[in-house]
Amino acid sequence: MGFIDYFRLQFGFKFYSTKQIKAMQFKSIQGLYAKAQASAPYYAQLDPKDGLKDWEDFYRLPLMNKTILMDNFDSINTAGLKRSEVEAFALDKEARKDFTGYFNDRYVVGLSSGTSGNKGLYLTDKALTKRLPFVFLARSGLSLRYLPFRIMFCLRVFSQGFADINSPLIKLNYVSTMTPIEKVIEDLNSKKINVLMAPPSFVRLLLPHRDQIKTKLSCIVCYAEVLTKEEKEKFTHFFGCKVIEIYQASEGQVASACKAGNLHLNEDLIFAELYDLKGDKVTEAGIPGQLVITNLINEVQPLFRYRMNDWVVLKESCPCGSHYRVLDHVIGRQDDVMMFMTSDHTLQHVFPDLISRWIITTSNEIREFKAIQSDVNEFDLSIDCLHPGDQTQLIESLRKRLLSEFEAFKIHPHLHIKVESLSIPKDNSKYKRFEVRKEKL
Repeated sequence: MGFIDYFRLQFGFKFYSTKQIKAMQFKSIQGLYAKAQASAPYYAQLDPKDGLKDWEDFYRLPLMNKTILMDNFDSINTAGLKRSEVEAFALDKEARKDFTGYFNDRYVVGLSSGTSGNKGLYLTDKALTKRLPFVFLARSGLSLRYLPFRIMFCLRVFSQGFADINSPLIKLNYVSTMTPIEKVIEDLNSKKINVLMAPPSFVRLLLPHRDQIKTKLSCIVCYAEVLTKEEKEKFTHFFGCKVIEIYQASEGQVASACKAGNLHLNEDLIFAELYDLKGDKVTEAGIPGQLVITNLINEVQPLFRYRMNDWVVLKESCPCGSHYRVLDHVIGRQDDVMMFMTSDHTLQHVFPDLISRWIITTSNEIREFKAIQSDVNEFDLSIDCLHPGDQTQLIESLRKRLLSEFEAFKIHPHLHIKVESLSIPKDNSKYKRFEVRKEKL
């Protein structure tokens, strides 16, 4: 099935018309829902009990989230697996730092903590992950001219699903994000890595050491965190190679880069809905929308209308010719949206991508930052600079820029800026640039 998967994913449905794509998606949803109702008690009790006849039936299905998934884990999966047993397996792997192997010799278990700290367990059949090398080739955004891929794959933890990617054409070298940078650089050079795959926060750690990297990188692939357009340009300039982005979540492979470098929703792998802050459906480009996805290929743990915490903005079109919807950018998570009181005494939301752009474009000297809203109109900002020394002028420039930008929205925050060393968390959690302490808001 491998090469068939590759050609289907690379050249198949993405050149369908929008109407054909919608028809294909509903057919997949219809079949998956019928199987779910037959094998998963949670879905068996939902209306309509005789299956989905049209899109109206589908939109009547209740929205799901991580809490609902975990509370109903035993009755949502179609394999009769118990949450207590699966969770014990995942936590044991976490404690021993051994993330390979299958549960019951068949299922890949993903453990997600998320930004809120509540665990999520995600199941994938081994038969599906064994096809990952060809899915990866087709949807990673990597050009085949880079073959064979000698990849350094950087993430907080490893899993069997990633191990299944290895093949004669793909050599994946896993490196924990907690690995000392000196060791990372040594491995990059000694293993002649040509593809670096890492979260943006990890790539930023390499910026001061770029002259020590002797291997020729053909491409950098970013994931797991928001990659801004400004940072994409910075990485391209600093490392002298192509930089692309993939949008992978525990719930599914949401979006992949095309040959033009744009992120397209994987419309044959997931069905995506977008909703604004009022709960109205978003269909137009340029308007922020929260993602609600339905996984079209996971029969073990069917997820219908699963509300994610992520916000994205659509783009009008893409020159590559695909009718899969294209993302202009990923904003971030709803938990990161900051709310400020304006001079008119009204609450004004500010999305993290906007604040990030203000900070990043002030100076290339800023390697990393951390923004904390500790109270309404209290804004604490820490910056980590590429070069040591007196950063008084940079701090003043940044202060002036931020106050000016906030003023445009009639926001006058109490702004505190300091320079300090910022590093990836040691507890294997994601690096978060934005923190909103909601208990005080």
